[in-house]
Amino acid sequence: MQSYVSFKAMRPWFKNSWVFSLSPRGKEQAKLLKILHGFTEKIIAERKDYHKRTNGQYMSNFSKDAVADETETIGIKKRRLAMLNLLIQAAQEGLLTDVDIREEVNTFMFEGFDTTAMAMCYTLSLLAEHKDIQDCVRKEINAVMRENQGKLTMKSLQDLQYLERCIKETLRLYPSVFFISRITSEEIQLQTYLIPAGTIVTLHFYMTHRDLNFWPNPEIFDPDRFLPENIRNRHPYSYLPFSVGPRNCIGQRFALLELKAMIAPLIHNFYLEPVDYLKNLRIGIDLILRPLNPHRLKFIPIATKYI
Repeated sequence: MQSYVSFKAMRPWFKNSWVFSLSPRGKEQAKLLKILHGFTEKIIAERKDYHKRTNGQYMSNFSKDAVADETETIGIKKRRLAMLNLLIQAAQEGLLTDVDIREEVNTFMFEGFDTTAMAMCYTLSLLAEHKDIQDCVRKEINAVMRENQGKLTMKSLQDLQYLERCIKETLRLYPSVFFISRITSEEIQLQTYLIPAGTIVTLHFYMTHRDLNFWPNPEIFDPDRFLPENIRNRHPYSYLPFSVGPRNCIGQRFALLELKAMIAPLIHNFYLEPVDYLKNLRIGIDLILRPLNPHRLKFIPIATKYI
């Protein structure tokens, strides 16, 4: 695998006399990064200008201790501190630079589409291979849509509890982000092993989600694993599709709603049948758990109207 280095960080050593070249693939990557960074910088600049024009009145009411996706009570109303506002506030306090903000926004954008897209593909594939479960999902979706005159609202999406269990079980089998790495800042004593400071530690979610100590018959697709009574006594670190702890994914609630909003209309309007099977899928080792070979489904329109 080729690596393309950012030469911007090396300018102090080369001063004004450095020269470098990129391969065609590297040039294409540089072009795409320029487009991505330009889009992100435009969004950040517009939000900063908005707060400047409004004299920061929509920033000053938030507690300094607030974090993204948490609420604080102001009178009888609850307000959410949007991620970008949080980052801009940190920059105003000298904690972040504009480049830091851009990197965080780029990360959020990346996590917000590629991971969700793969989760949707794996969910649809599993439903296609398990007709009985697909029928139960469709029955729930049709009932919810019937109650809401054929529309999906924020409330109705939250009511799709069986579909949510299917998505969670999909993320157990095929976590979009299947590992993370951390560098230990100090020694950590485990039960039988001492991890020295400065060690790169890799947490492999894909294997954790198949640990027989927590997941009987781990290769079986079973949404009932996520019934409340089955979750209650399970180790909190046995299921990690969004990581856990203070640095877990801040978009996990949105991701589940987004997946429901995309999958529900498809199941409502189509029967899914497999053309290719997941057991034959070759999975690539990338930042995202993605297939190396094409994987096809058949979408058969449903003529019957349920609403």
